[in-house]
Amino acid sequence: MITDDLYKMYLTYLLAGNRVECARMVNALIHENTPIKELYINLFQRSMYEVGTLWEFNKISVATEHLCTSITESLITLCYPLLFSAEHSGRKAVITCTPGEYHQLGARMVADYFELYGWDGYFLGADTPADELISYLHEKKPDLVALSISVSFNIAELQRLAMKIREQFPELPIIAGGQGFRWGGENALDNIDKVHIIRSLDELVTRFLTSQTI
Repeated sequence: MITDDLYKMYLTYLLAGNRVECARMVNALIHENTPIKELYINLFQRSMYEVGTLWEFNKISVATEHLCTSITESLITLCYPLLFSAEHSGRKAVITCTPGEYHQLGARMVADYFELYGWDGYFLGADTPADELISYLHEKKPDLVALSISVSFNIAELQRLAMKIREQFPELPIIAGGQGFRWGGENALDNIDKVHIIRSLDELVTRFLTSQTI
């Protein structure tokens, strides 16, 4: 169980760049059979949201924010032996960041959630060019595509990308989410059919990952 005291200790180590102690804590939680969902939401996501807020208000440097992200990405891989052991259903999702979006951790966690719930999650990473994404969608023919933005000034790029996908794939469901919507902007996608805004990993699970229909 991830208590507040344990979380605060983990965050202290994370901000200090202490990769060894962070890994020790995560390995101990995995050994205690802490659910993967709890690790992702109550440790990784919670801490990175707090790191982002500290950076936003100039409490930490860009270097520290980047280091925390790098450490968290390495810690997530510790969960992979359990994550990829789920029985897969054959459903496929392509997960990517919009062009110009270099913060990929949130999208990577979303891709991992697809795997946890038995989907094949194809994660393309940061700053994926629109034309390359379209080509990949033609190749993989997924059941769903997920788009991520972490900063609000990429909303216009997200809108252009969603429209380009819709032109090529009229029926393909699109989900969009990320901290880029923290201050609004969700209405930018209102005029595009079959686009759904996802506000949390829990909402992703209930609306899509465990649903029999999309």
